[in-house]
Amino acid sequence: MSHLNFLLLLQFSLFFINLVQALTSPSDISALKAFKASIKPSSIPSWSCLASWDFTSDPCTLPHRIHFTCGVTCSPDSTRVTQITLDPAGYSGTLTPQISQLTHLSTLDLSENSFFGPIPSSISSLSYLQILTLRSNSFSGSLTPSITKLKSLESLDISHNFLTGFLPNSMASLSNLRRLDLSFNKITGSLPRLPPKLLELALKSNSLSGPLSKSSFDGLSQLEVVELSQNSFSGTLQSWFFLIPSLQQVDLANNSLTGVDIARPGSGRGGELVAVDLSFNRIEGYAPANFAAFPRLSSLSVRYNRLRGKIPVEYGKNKSLKRLYLDGNFLNGQPPPALLTGSSGISGSLGDNCLQGCPSSAKLCLPSQKSNAICKQAYGGGRGRPRS
Repeated sequence: MSHLNFLLLLQFSLFFINLVQALTSPSDISALKAFKASIKPSSIPSWSCLASWDFTSDPCTLPHRIHFTCGVTCSPDSTRVTQITLDPAGYSGTLTPQISQLTHLSTLDLSENSFFGPIPSSISSLSYLQILTLRSNSFSGSLTPSITKLKSLESLDISHNFLTGFLPNSMASLSNLRRLDLSFNKITGSLPRLPPKLLELALKSNSLSGPLSKSSFDGLSQLEVVELSQNSFSGTLQSWFFLIPSLQQVDLANNSLTGVDIARPGSGRGGELVAVDLSFNRIEGYAPANFAAFPRLSSLSVRYNRLRGKIPVEYGKNKSLKRLYLDGNFLNGQPPPALLTGSSGISGSLGDNCLQGCPSSAKLCLPSQKSNAICKQAYGGGRGRPRS
């Protein structure tokens, strides 16, 4: 080998060695060590991502053949940790406050494990964090107000945990949040003002209460999905709600709503509505005819409330309506003939009401209607509205 070739080979070797030597920021390495140390060793299976976190190797060194094979993603220059995405291996432990040292973290996903304890307030230091997913763990305590300092956050999912207390009043400070899912917790109180760019809101199966206030939804022109079922919301759902410009799906089933005020959609207001579920509330009055004015509405459920009077004839004229559930109310009179024709294509139920002329041979009329005695009692002997 010539001297020149030897020098070239040596230079290449030094370059390669430089590539594989430790590159990760010391503060990131320290944070990863603390993160792993906060998890019970007995809950780390030998085949799992965390088992491969061996700090005799640099976390960001490529290729990951033996150590750090999964769970960690680094920046293109291999100096900073940008993502922690753990496998659902049953890890049990707390989330260390030192997670705040991973200042370039954009994704933190610990879903479907057994993390417990509070979410540390120091998480507010993760200014680049865009996705925070802690779904299906055992985190407890209230949602720390410091989490609303995460201005880059676009998705927050802490559903299926044991969070308690009120939602922070500063929720609207999450100025880039698009998806919020805190379902299946034990959160109480009312809804604060919500983040302005929200597309999806899911807070089902909590203990939220009070009326739905317009101030909570002020400026949410992009909101498409609202899932608030299985709470204790009360009062009358006002007409502004269904006129939220981009609203498509609403689930408010299993609450304590007593009324609903529906206005006809107008230009740029409410025309996107596709599915509404208001079942299992305490809604009184007449079935809202204006629901039929929403041009894209394909599914409407107001089953098991306290509705009275006739089924609006408009429901039979809405060509987009394909699923209609009005069972379990006190509706009377004849159902609109258009609903009972085979050509309507509508599925659902008008059963368990006080209807006349709803033949049991029609699938839509099942289950059978209430007895005359119950209907007369409900209407106070034929007058007034159904008794509570």
